[in-house]
Amino acid sequence: MANTYSQIYHHYIFAVQHRQCLIQSEWKEELYKYMTGCITNHGCKLLSIGGVADHIHILTGMNPDVSCATLMADVKRSSTLWINKKFYRPGRFSWQNGYGVFSYARSAIPNVAKYIENQVRHHKKKTFQEEYVKILNDFGVDYDEQYIFHPVL
Repeated sequence: MANTYSQIYHHYIFAVQHRQCLIQSEWKEELYKYMTGCITNHGCKLLSIGGVADHIHILTGMNPDVSCATLMADVKRSSTLWINKKFYRPGRFSWQNGYGVFSYARSAIPNVAKYIENQVRHHKKKTFQEEYVKILNDFGVDYDEQYIFHPVL
């Protein structure tokens, strides 16, 4: 076959180092646009992005030539450099090691996108830790509590 066709949807979740609430509402939209550019540069398509001050959710249509690890390494590395250069002053901004990535069928994409876009409202009822553990459990992911994103210090 001459062409490669795919339909791969991934939901990524990653947190600010030590889950500090450092993502400021004044520059959050600009950060999202920057991350969108990183994702697009890998031939992936941003479907939804959202979060709160201590973590971000991203829903992508994946390029089959790009691994999850490659995409996340670039998004996290380049956005860290960008934030430190452009906005963050009190110290050094960084993302916590690791991330969650979950795959979805096309039929679930509208609901996942809505969930991601409603993060602020969602986190008025549930903590990030509760949310993340629920997602891990829903997907049947075996995990060790010591490696779950560290709580806010």
